[in-house]
Amino acid sequence: MREGSLSAPVRHEIAWQDPDFLDPEKLDAELRRVFDLCHTCRRCFNLCESFPRLFDLIDEAPTNELDSVKSADFAPVIEACTLCDMCFMSKCPYVPPHEWNIDFPHLMLRARMAEVKAGKKNWTAGQLAKMDRNGTLARVVAPVANWATRTSNTPARVVLEKTLGIDRHAELPKFHGRTFTTRAKQSPRYPDRTAPAYGKRKAALFATCFVNYNKPPIGEAAVAVLNRIGIETIVEYPGCCGMPFLEQAELAKVAAQAKDVAAKLRPFIDQGYDIVTLTASCGLMFKFEWPLIVPDDENVKALAQATFDIDEFVVDVAKKQGLPEGLKPIEGGVSVHLACHARAQNIGPKAAEMLRLIPGQKVEVIERCAGHGGTFGVLKETRLCAVKVGTPAFRTALKSNNAHLVSECPLAAEHLVQGVKALAADKGQTANVTGPEHPIELMAKAYGLTP
Repeated sequence: MREGSLSAPVRHEIAWQDPDFLDPEKLDAELRRVFDLCHTCRRCFNLCESFPRLFDLIDEAPTNELDSVKSADFAPVIEACTLCDMCFMSKCPYVPPHEWNIDFPHLMLRARMAEVKAGKKNWTAGQLAKMDRNGTLARVVAPVANWATRTSNTPARVVLEKTLGIDRHAELPKFHGRTFTTRAKQSPRYPDRTAPAYGKRKAALFATCFVNYNKPPIGEAAVAVLNRIGIETIVEYPGCCGMPFLEQAELAKVAAQAKDVAAKLRPFIDQGYDIVTLTASCGLMFKFEWPLIVPDDENVKALAQATFDIDEFVVDVAKKQGLPEGLKPIEGGVSVHLACHARAQNIGPKAAEMLRLIPGQKVEVIERCAGHGGTFGVLKETRLCAVKVGTPAFRTALKSNNAHLVSECPLAAEHLVQGVKALAADKGQTANVTGPEHPIELMAKAYGLTP
């Protein structure tokens, strides 16, 4: 048997409908098998909080081995996993095809699904996962909702913390009365006929729930950039990608969402459109998670092959068709956080690669987890852990002292900016950072398409 593996990682289908998947004894045996191997290796000690918790749990046991640890004590280890996939993609030498067959994130997902079946659910997290419902309702009362959720609105945030368990210090996404899809229909744009790529590519932008309801300017910047580089662009949003449900281990809901959304996007694929996602999490779901959850769905398979992240798509156009001139550097420099869900796609640092297409642009990369993990950085019971995991990234951004801090994950960007400002305040400094921003917004600025 070889020590580790130099082969490309292979991920197995998630057998979530198999009766053995949630069998308590078989699940416990697999948890113990993997935990014992992880405790022996310890290579992932600095990725997230799951591994330090696991190692301390075993090290402090009576025998200093897993045999004296109660299965009930595994809960904090399972809780701390944010499903970022970094242990699988960048650290673990024992992932498939190695015979030890370790997939830690999907094992944590399996354990969470068992907890859900047993009735152990966080009600608030479950409600936050209903992105389309929340966005549809909140857009009607957006000013009031945004006022009530400001961190400076202490009375309202204290009430939210005590009743729903939402940490009063966490920045929450803002809502807009006019969604991105509405704006796109009301203000159509057309591709630049003089661009090298004109007539050669066309893109269906998947709006994503976050951009659609919470950050329409990201979508508007993406449309502006794609039109400037000659790409015919339409905006589509059949529904959420289901990542929030994945985090809650609601795999039946993820599967239903995958089948529905993939079926509605299939006609555009057949018409020759590339499907372009605006956040890294949606790209990861389309390309990797959905095919493992509903492996026999032909629409899901087609979607996985046709999907690009927005920065990945711009880089692809630059390489194959070329970009029009006119890019000018953004003053103050840029710190690019490589989102975990982008890194897990194994496509390379596309956000940094895209921004380096801007002549003379200063670009520095942050390759550490932001720690937010969806609801992980919002709920009071896990926020301190989210800040702890993100602190190395906060330090790097503060040290870089660049004016712009961007991430392919808008929630990570929000968490990072807040963390950097708090860290600077603790040091008696002022953070020289604007944002949060998405890399495509800086491309739009570099082309002079937005202020």
